[in-house]
Amino acid sequence: MPVFAFKALNSAGAVTTGEIDASDRPDAMRLLDKRGLQPVSLRENAAATVPSASKNKAKAETNYDKAASKPAKAAKEEAIPEGPQKMKRAEVVMFTEELSDMLGAGLQLEPALKSMESRQELGNLKNVAYRIRQEVRDGMNFSSALKRASPSFGPLYCSLAAAGEASGALDTILKRQAHYLKTLQELQSKLILAMIYPAFLVLAGIGVSIVFVTTLIPQLTELIKSTPGGKLPLPIQWMTAISNHLGEYWYVYAILLVAAALFFKAWKDNDANKPTWDRTKLKMPLVGPVIASRFYVQFLETMANLVGNGLPLLRALELSRDATQNLSLRGELDRVIDQVGDGRAFSRALIRTGAFPALFVDMISVGEQTGKLDLSLRRAAERYDKELNKDLQRIMALIMPTILIIMAGLIGTMAYLMITAIFQTISNIGAH
Repeated sequence: MPVFAFKALNSAGAVTTGEIDASDRPDAMRLLDKRGLQPVSLRENAAATVPSASKNKAKAETNYDKAASKPAKAAKEEAIPEGPQKMKRAEVVMFTEELSDMLGAGLQLEPALKSMESRQELGNLKNVAYRIRQEVRDGMNFSSALKRASPSFGPLYCSLAAAGEASGALDTILKRQAHYLKTLQELQSKLILAMIYPAFLVLAGIGVSIVFVTTLIPQLTELIKSTPGGKLPLPIQWMTAISNHLGEYWYVYAILLVAAALFFKAWKDNDANKPTWDRTKLKMPLVGPVIASRFYVQFLETMANLVGNGLPLLRALELSRDATQNLSLRGELDRVIDQVGDGRAFSRALIRTGAFPALFVDMISVGEQTGKLDLSLRRAAERYDKELNKDLQRIMALIMPTILIIMAGLIGTMAYLMITAIFQTISNIGAH
């Protein structure tokens, strides 16, 4: 029977070493788990063998350990729901932060997952950590285990994890991903808080408009018609005609609106149309610069980590491309990869595509000339991170005045039309 040499942490956090007899590596892992040890390293000792006189005894002890561990293992597996489990964004952020901190402290991946699994306050993350650890222990890579454990990690997260595994900088990439996810979470919270007051304004404006169209304008119309020589102003006639038309055919417009939304969603989700839609998003006012800046930050940070950890440039580009969700930008990176593969310099390949800003290319060119490409990539990422924050602050600052102007214009127009109609009615009465 094989003998495995192990180095593990006990329940007190102390390091312990030794050897264990097991039929295979997963069996050795299970035996260490049963003893309350978190393995740091485990390798088969080819030089050591179990003496033939004690083989039956070792086998019996192993079978006893397996039999004793089965009830606890079965009870644990029964407590975990079957299939992938969805997580909230806050849980994904917590998982990423916890794991990156432990990996950065020098703990190996499997013991780090075991530590997360053993903590009581992590709640649903314990089940996800358990599933990932089981997959990793059975030989699956971390990024594939993430996909199987939960759909909440998403393709971008899994692609970045694969890049971290390939470069040996998994803790750094996870830390940056945690920062990115926290930024998104904070942005979402700020957006919700910033939209509360405008939402009340919009609802109030809609309510006032409904009262104007359904009550005040009809009453004013009847008053003007009953007045000698009364004549409705042309804007009031238009509003009345539109109101009557919508009152009769509102269901038709509702059906058309729903059908248009479904058609757009089907068109957008079609694989053949996704590059076109992604290209269109980059050209949208306000939204386009945010998407582009976010791509530059993510791409530059990933490239800096990969190149800084010794990966060849071509392989780093391929992994960074796989972590890019915008298909239009991914197509541009494909062109860059083809040219770099043919021997062209990275900065020259970027220039030939014509899709990247001059500052972006210049900073990469400086890194190539100085031989410190990873540092130039990181500086460029920091610069575009500042640009991204400015774009987001600009959008947040424009939301409130834009809604106020729209609502003031709508309500003010209706009030002006009604007051004009009232004064015209008074003038007609005075003339007669």
